[in-house]
Amino acid sequence: MNNMFPSRPALLARRKFLTSALAGVAALTAMPRSALAFSSAEAEALITKAVADINSIINSGKSESNMYRDFEKTLSRYADMPNIARSALGPSARSASSAQLNAFTSAFQGYIARKYGSRFREFIGGKIEVQRTQKINSIYDVSCAAILRGEAPFAISFIVADKSGKFIDLAIEGISLLKSERAEIGALLDKAGGNIDTLTARLS
Repeated sequence: MNNMFPSRPALLARRKFLTSALAGVAALTAMPRSALAFSSAEAEALITKAVADINSIINSGKSESNMYRDFEKTLSRYADMPNIARSALGPSARSASSAQLNAFTSAFQGYIARKYGSRFREFIGGKIEVQRTQKINSIYDVSCAAILRGEAPFAISFIVADKSGKFIDLAIEGISLLKSERAEIGALLDKAGGNIDTLTARLS
């Protein structure tokens, strides 16, 4: 008569397989975003959502201060602000403490929301459309067009990092946010005598 129960070696083999499989699932679940694959479609989907939020803010009819607050939330959701802030701060970021970097990042995020939120306010009555995505090494260039009433469309590009899965730069008509702010923050840091805390206070 055939034994309806698996043999002990078979049970051990099955248990080993299930343990390995569960360990693999757990590892995948715990794996940082940087270790997972990222695609052009995901980059475009991210920016499509970001653009939808921006369009909604632009045409919300809210006050300027409320719009800036909403822009800051959008930055927090879709942009890799810690890395953008570190890059804008330049070499001084290496000598800053974690507390200083966190404070600077928070102040810098509000500063960027106000500065670029002011630019986006010019788009009231218009919209931004995602057009195409191009992979370039470890980044994705998501090209968009700003379509304003009575004006020719102009280009906006979001640069999405494969590693973080968020955007790390924004270019309006070819002018990079990151490069512009690196120069601007460098000049402000010089005026602050190289003191990061003073710079942070001035950005807040």
